[in-house]
Amino acid sequence: MSEPKPPTPTPGDTYKGWLFKWTNYIKGYQRRWFVLSNGLLSYYRTQAEMGHTCRGTINLATANIAVEDSCNFVISNGGAQTYHLKASSEVERQRWITALELAKAKAVRMQAESDDSGDDCPAVPPTSGQGGGCRNSEVQSTLRTLSSKVEDLTTCNDLIVKHGSALQRSLSELEGIRVGADMGEKIRQVTERATLFRITSNAMINACRDFLSLAQNHSKRWQKALQTERDQRIRLEETLEQLAKQHNHLERAFRGATVLPSSFSNPTLGSKGKGDASDEDDDNEFFDAMEDPAEFITVPADPKYHRRSGSNVSGLSSEIGMDDQSVNFDELSLASNPESPQPLELEPVRQRRTRIPDKPNYYLNLWSIMKNCIGKELSKIPMPVNFNEPLSMLQRLSEDLEYYELLDKAAKCQNSLEQMCYVAAFTVSSYSTTVHRTGKPFNPLLGETFELDRLRECGYRSLCEQVSHHPPAAAHHAVSEKGWTLRQEIALASKFRGKYLSIMPLGSIQCLFDKSNNHYSWKKVTTTVHNIIVGKLWIDQSGEIDVVNHKTGDRCHLKFAPYSYFSRDVPRKVTGVVTDKDGKAHYVLSGTWDEKMEFSRIMQSSKGENGTEGKQRTVYQTLKAKEIWRKNPLPDGAETMYFFSTLALTLNETEDGVAPTDSRRRPDQRLMEDGRWDEANAEKQRLEEKQRTARREREREAVKAASSPEEGAHPDNYQAQWFEKIDDPVSGDTFHVYKGGYWEAKDQGSWDMCPDIF
Repeated sequence: MSEPKPPTPTPGDTYKGWLFKWTNYIKGYQRRWFVLSNGLLSYYRTQAEMGHTCRGTINLATANIAVEDSCNFVISNGGAQTYHLKASSEVERQRWITALELAKAKAVRMQAESDDSGDDCPAVPPTSGQGGGCRNSEVQSTLRTLSSKVEDLTTCNDLIVKHGSALQRSLSELEGIRVGADMGEKIRQVTERATLFRITSNAMINACRDFLSLAQNHSKRWQKALQTERDQRIRLEETLEQLAKQHNHLERAFRGATVLPSSFSNPTLGSKGKGDASDEDDDNEFFDAMEDPAEFITVPADPKYHRRSGSNVSGLSSEIGMDDQSVNFDELSLASNPESPQPLELEPVRQRRTRIPDKPNYYLNLWSIMKNCIGKELSKIPMPVNFNEPLSMLQRLSEDLEYYELLDKAAKCQNSLEQMCYVAAFTVSSYSTTVHRTGKPFNPLLGETFELDRLRECGYRSLCEQVSHHPPAAAHHAVSEKGWTLRQEIALASKFRGKYLSIMPLGSIQCLFDKSNNHYSWKKVTTTVHNIIVGKLWIDQSGEIDVVNHKTGDRCHLKFAPYSYFSRDVPRKVTGVVTDKDGKAHYVLSGTWDEKMEFSRIMQSSKGENGTEGKQRTVYQTLKAKEIWRKNPLPDGAETMYFFSTLALTLNETEDGVAPTDSRRRPDQRLMEDGRWDEANAEKQRLEEKQRTARREREREAVKAASSPEEGAHPDNYQAQWFEKIDDPVSGDTFHVYKGGYWEAKDQGSWDMCPDIF
């Protein structure tokens, strides 16, 4: 039974059919079912195998197609894969050759467009709003389709020229042959070539028909869309002019009027979250809605727990059995009201800068750099400064002290549970600066330091040092005149997952209070940067933190909920419960890591209804929630200054007397801040190569110093300048702590022991 005649190949269509494929010298050619689709040629033993078993696939974008004789042809991609194929006739072979050449041309174009994606800016800037973006995307898609059709026409034209020449040669040969035995063979050849010419001509005619049809269908739509855009622009200009006149009139009419409360002018936190979500496109990476119910819910406590005092301040009844000190904490200590009496503010020692040069509008395709780095450590990916912000990781670590007042207040607390609330709020506040900061900080060089001396202005000073290069780790020590010490060692582990980047901080943070000897420790949560490939970058924090008081056994369990488009909860939500050593809950913390945190004292707790999967939730009856922390507003023009906070703007400000290894002296970072990015990239490469050379030199010295090569020291066996590694007997952690000497060296101006890293 003869096989059904396959259709004539047209540009963009899937082509299928039987071919004979060479297997080996024993079996020879075997009949296989071939499928050509999307630039890939695949084959199967039978048509039934198409649903489950593919025997092989070759990409035509990198393949060569060669014709051997009237029925045989070869497809090879440079040696890795080679298919020797044979068709049942010369006409059938030419049908396949035509389809393969068309598919190869289209695959090459698609690969070139994929490699160049993002490098070419559109000639017309995209219009604002979702409607404009959709129309612009539709026009671009149509233009790409028309361009593809033009390429198909070009390919078909080349084939027509090729087959037309062959047909002409055959006709010429036919004219010179005398009537004889060869006449029949030549006539057959002419007939077959005429058939090939007709097939190719039909393919070209179909492509022309498609092109003209598309052009006719979209011509009227383009004209109508263009006229609509013009009309909208005119209406917008008129509306803006009217609004400007109304604004000017209202400003004059209400000059001196009472300002509305902030609750009327600021959107609610929930509305803010929905607005942020609507700005994202369909390519954003969202977490699924959380199936597990909340671990606890809060309800207002019974009115019997409240009483009215002469100062109209709510307090606690003596029935609770708590001392007056706790009452004062609820109503005065944890409240956001200023302390009384308020000391007079002293003028700062120096006027700190409030602006840095605006960020230049340099464009660079991130995907073109990171597409070959999936699964690697972020610290091992060579990144240009285009994706950085002009601060080092040491300076970002020092930004944790932006809300140092929380630790100042915690140092004054007499009750450890009260103190825990402040420490927990401080751990959350350190993430508030990251919500818009999508720029990557500079990786510190080994031995690099950063000092933040705010002793006369804020009562504290801190020092950071890069104590390890692989893995990258930084040690931080801060001490305050108010009676607290903060120390931390953070090593970043990061993985690039394609659409998002996960940053997992390793190491611990510790806070010690002089007066009470309370010793707290906690770890950081995971930071995720979404939309690495396409879309607007956005950052999320997710995970859990256990803040532990090692002296009393008190604990605060904080939960950072991952962002979910389908969740009804407030975006960036954080909840926490403060418990004593016996597990009894005393306070509930709630809020968001980018806005504010509130606390509530627990009056009574009980087991509530079972949630999904039979999990039982705890119901806490609490007093009215009060604010314990709120994020400071960003300075004016922050969007052009890398979204730096007021503190971040001052971190890279030049300062006399700092160590030669201080981040402020780093040349590539300084050049980037000044907007000289090309010079900054060159300087960054020089510093990295200098660091690699120093590493190799340390390795050679370690091998020489060892008694045998097997005992040679690791090249990263680096001795920090200002920190030393210890085993903490309280928390059980091993980390670097400040060993002293830095501030004394600064006072003396003696930096001879500092390495030359810049």
